[in-house]
Amino acid sequence: MSAANETAPSAGGFVADRPAHGITHTMPQLLERLAAQRPDQIALQEKRYGIWMPMTWKVYRERVRDFAHGLAGLGVQRGDVVAVLGDNRPEWLIAELAAQSLGAAVVGIYPTSIGTELTHVLAVSRARVVVAEDQEQVDKLLAMDAESADGVLVEHIVFYDPHGLEQYDHPMLREFTAVEDAGREYAKGRDGWLDDEIARSEPESLAVICTTSGTTSKPKLAELSHANLLSMADRLTEVDPIDASFRYVSTLPFAWIGEQMLAVACSLHTGFTVSFPEDSSTQRADLREIGPDVMFAPPRIWESLLSEVQVRIDESGPLKRAIFGWGYDVMDRAATVRAEGKKPGAGLKLAAGIADLVATRPIREQLGLTRIKRCYTGGAPLGPDVFQFFHSIGVNLKQIYGQTEICGIAVLHRDDAVSFASVGEPLPGTEIQFGDKQEIMLRSSAVFRGYHRNDDATGEAVTRQGWLHTGDAGYLDDNGQLIVVDRLKDVVFADDGTMYSHAFIENKLKFSPYVEEAVVFSGTGLDVPEAADADAAMCAIITVDPATVGAWAEHNRISFTTYTDLASKPEVYDLVAEEIATANEGLMERIRVNRFVLLHKQFDPDDDEITRTRKVRRNVIGERYAPIITALAEGQEELTMESTVTYQDGTVAQRSLPLRIFDLTGYSLPAGRVRRKVWSGRK
Repeated sequence: MSAANETAPSAGGFVADRPAHGITHTMPQLLERLAAQRPDQIALQEKRYGIWMPMTWKVYRERVRDFAHGLAGLGVQRGDVVAVLGDNRPEWLIAELAAQSLGAAVVGIYPTSIGTELTHVLAVSRARVVVAEDQEQVDKLLAMDAESADGVLVEHIVFYDPHGLEQYDHPMLREFTAVEDAGREYAKGRDGWLDDEIARSEPESLAVICTTSGTTSKPKLAELSHANLLSMADRLTEVDPIDASFRYVSTLPFAWIGEQMLAVACSLHTGFTVSFPEDSSTQRADLREIGPDVMFAPPRIWESLLSEVQVRIDESGPLKRAIFGWGYDVMDRAATVRAEGKKPGAGLKLAAGIADLVATRPIREQLGLTRIKRCYTGGAPLGPDVFQFFHSIGVNLKQIYGQTEICGIAVLHRDDAVSFASVGEPLPGTEIQFGDKQEIMLRSSAVFRGYHRNDDATGEAVTRQGWLHTGDAGYLDDNGQLIVVDRLKDVVFADDGTMYSHAFIENKLKFSPYVEEAVVFSGTGLDVPEAADADAAMCAIITVDPATVGAWAEHNRISFTTYTDLASKPEVYDLVAEEIATANEGLMERIRVNRFVLLHKQFDPDDDEITRTRKVRRNVIGERYAPIITALAEGQEELTMESTVTYQDGTVAQRSLPLRIFDLTGYSLPAGRVRRKVWSGRK
């Protein structure tokens, strides 16, 4: 591992000068091996009509081969790209492995994608075949007009949920099972042909194209090879052993590198079972039923699980609350000792065993985390308080750090060194050093091949020596663990050289169960940190969590109708003011939030305000809410926003909404206020 003050290599064109990865196979080749070694073991299972429907490795392989022959019949060839648009189903993975069996690649599209977001991926990838889930996705594809779909080459749409499509008669449409049937016909007289195609593929062949987060522009398409993905899986399981007995529940979009990382690469690398919930509304229940051994989720999932705990405990009786409070305090002390690299003493260990039995184990059972052995969070920073909460209830949660361009993971906590403020240490075979302004730079065999049809962007991202510019600022702490400050473009440097991040402050605010999103800024430099005034008051635009704030309002007999009405209540402003004041206590004085406003609406990915993975697009917020930002920076007491409201019948109306600005200067917490417990929404 390179020293923190080492100068980074200069940027330039990319050459594949990387450490040897030792990967000698592709993912379809691994599928062939697993089907031969354990044909009758369960590879995938999907819940349908309340019943888990298993698929063995043998059947999985047969369906992949049938669909691969079917794709070949549709004209898919080596070097092509097949797009997949839909929610997580076995058919998604069958399509992916089938395309790869032919030497083609797959590009995933988020099922919520619409308009130019959809056509951009299709145009850049030049996909001629799209595998779509259901009527909703098919309708979006058929509705693309010639003007908006410039460059789109789609010829065939294959759907795997026929409900509602029975009467559709369009020459591009084909049912998934019909393509499999056609594949079996295509295979006749071509004995050994597909085996040869699978054998021809090399580990360095293109396997998957994943879209980047695209917080400031249209997403780029990152090319990942079989070797990239499988070397990442090999290094991850070297640190955290995972075997075929593990169970994993697939809930995150396959278009995201995080799900490709575990549900695809790690599953094929180790042979564990992947389970698919019946519906998004049953995910929590299905998670509890399966009891996964390994889990990966972004911070918003862990935050929502904590909110669920808070609601449940707040609704329980005084005795249960008291027992849990005692048990949590004991477990928290034990978790703190372990986080310091020590072992709890005999007395604390005994007390923790009792506390776990009567208090925290029932919580893990409710969350479906009783059997969990490996669980990770990534994609965005997780607040240290949330992090510690899960360790205090006996969940060995670890932060990972990476990005799409390095297969999602490059840095990981070790079991005996989980620091709530860091993201851990580099995986084996991963090098790290720091460039200008402490930019984190990484190098390993998992670094991507480049951006699809975008050589200029590839040259900017990867140096000639194979170093990946992450675009993040950070440093190593005294224990050699990586501290990520924020995106380099979002880091602010104070006059004394202190480096701080708005994201760190935002995460402190979002730890409150009442705060859904927070956008923090100083001066008017929201999307241009260079314009931020380090001496100006820190301000925040807040959106409240409608579930927890709504429950709090009902408990306190505060009536409301809509989200806008709820967010405008003086009582809600006072509630959030207390939460922000509490968060300020843990911040340096110069970066404490002084003024805030409760936004009249939630941030919405369909409005481009946040990405599909819920990362805030600061440039969009800065432009759209410029009057609010100016009013906060100037210390105004209120302002009026013009809002367009579209009703269900399609009618549109303009509304003038008064917004109050709350000034925390001189604010002090109410006398006698008891600090809210981390596990409770009550004061």
